Amino acid sequence: MNVIGYGISLIDVKLVAEIAEQERCLEQQCLTMTERELARLRIKRVQFLAGRIAAKKAVIQALDQEGKSISWLEIEIQRLPTGKPFVVLDGSTLKVATQLGIDQWLLSISHTPAYATASAIALGKVKRAISFLGVKASMIE
Repeated sequence: MNVIGYGISLIDVKLVAEIAEQERCLEQQCLTMTERELARLRIKRVQFLAGRIAAKKAVIQALDQEGKSISWLEIEIQRLPTGKPFVVLDGSTLKVATQLGIDQWLLSISHTPAYATASAIALGKVKRAISFLGVKASMIE
């Protein structure tokens, strides 16, 4: 497997709480129906929301789609029975991932009362140049 893309995101939980308070539809804009149902079951709902936002931002970065028209609702973060998070894509976002040759994701989400963070690594069999800190790396074998 080759690394096709990488993304990392850090989210301020307090800021998410403030935005969610002002904009009641934040969850509907950022979370799929399944994710909203999971959020309702959480005691630390704002931390859950911040973690999902961080994960989706990390996935968007790994797809090299920051600033482009990717729907947050086409990215769903699910959990295995073990608790391990995984990425499910739909629509045009799935099409982008397929075109890039992405067939596997490594995802990690963590949060504290103050911050949520996520790291997403997109893997595939396709050889593709990736960039680190703005410097293009040679083709990955």
